[in-house]
Amino acid sequence: MILGTDVLQGLGHALSVAGSMTWEILWALILGFALAAVVQAVVRKSEVVRLLGDDRPRTLAIASGLGAASSSCSYAAVALARSLFRKGASFTAAMAFEIASTNLVVELGIILAVLIAWQFTLAEFVGGPIMIVLLAVAFRLFLRKRLLDAAREQADRGLAGSMEGHAAMDMSIQASGPIWRRLRAPGAPTAVSHIFVSEWAAVIRDIALGLLIAGAIGAWVPDSFWRHFFLTSHPLAAKLWGPIIGPIVSVVSFVCSIGNVPLAGVLWNGGISFGGVVAFIFADLIILPILNIYRKYYGARMMLFILGTFYATMVLAGYAIEFLFGALGLIPSGRHAKVVEASITLNYTTVLNIVFLVLAAAMVYRFVRTGGIPMLREMGGGPDGQPNHADHAHHGAAG
Repeated sequence: MILGTDVLQGLGHALSVAGSMTWEILWALILGFALAAVVQAVVRKSEVVRLLGDDRPRTLAIASGLGAASSSCSYAAVALARSLFRKGASFTAAMAFEIASTNLVVELGIILAVLIAWQFTLAEFVGGPIMIVLLAVAFRLFLRKRLLDAAREQADRGLAGSMEGHAAMDMSIQASGPIWRRLRAPGAPTAVSHIFVSEWAAVIRDIALGLLIAGAIGAWVPDSFWRHFFLTSHPLAAKLWGPIIGPIVSVVSFVCSIGNVPLAGVLWNGGISFGGVVAFIFADLIILPILNIYRKYYGARMMLFILGTFYATMVLAGYAIEFLFGALGLIPSGRHAKVVEASITLNYTTVLNIVFLVLAAAMVYRFVRTGGIPMLREMGGGPDGQPNHADHAHHGAAG
């Protein structure tokens, strides 16, 4: 009986920590996804492929910018990168697009600032381009034509991975003209609401899993374990060890997208280096389920090549951030990520949560009223033969 009570108390503690983190970041999640929905509403996926036909620096910069604008969950980003590659985009540009669409997005930056510290947001947006440059160099040096041709042949088989239907959807505003004119088009509110809800549907599992895992680890794993694991008693060794071990922890955690930020907060409080946190967050694209998808998409050899080059560039980007931000005095001196039990009180977090929950409810209402429910059923569909969701999303705008 005592053991059962201890187990229940432990579960309650873990859920309490997870709930506290959820409450702290809720408004920021809604704000981030709302901003991302507005951006995606004016960026048409059909316009992307023609801009990504090679691996020149200018093309990779465009790929990174378009990826950041088309914010996606990790699974949808991987599926979309394969789709771009099949349609003629360069493999390097497709991978740059994939990295940017999960790691250089506004919602990730907001959550990092709210849950850990603003320096991590800056590090993410500096480290992402560093990783993309390093990856482009690695591909130029080591990616052989024979391996690339085999990967293209495998990609053209069209094997399904995950969130294929979501990646195939184009819900952008179909009106012509500059961005501000598109946003004033009659169908714009419907487009934004459909993108907002679909993005939430795509990542809610990972966010919930990430919060639960972070809550369990934060509640059950003592700080002394992390201090030993991250070599905190040896400052230089800790800086060198963090970017090496960070991605490995991410790979085995199974959590991707924004869902790994709460766990990053736990690791930061536990003593992992600044660069280790950055490398950990980048590694959402090489977690075990996604590695299996790479194997389906491109074959086992290319999957191993992606794993090796991604891991190496994540580690190097982590080192670059560690020593660059250290030299500039930008590494936070305290470790105070919001991974604690907290009660709901009337403060700015509560007020912001209420305001943005009302905004979210309004968008969900419009989504339902304009025929969005059937779209959700097709988000996990196959990569080929998807219906044109642009028409589906906007011809009901009058509702």
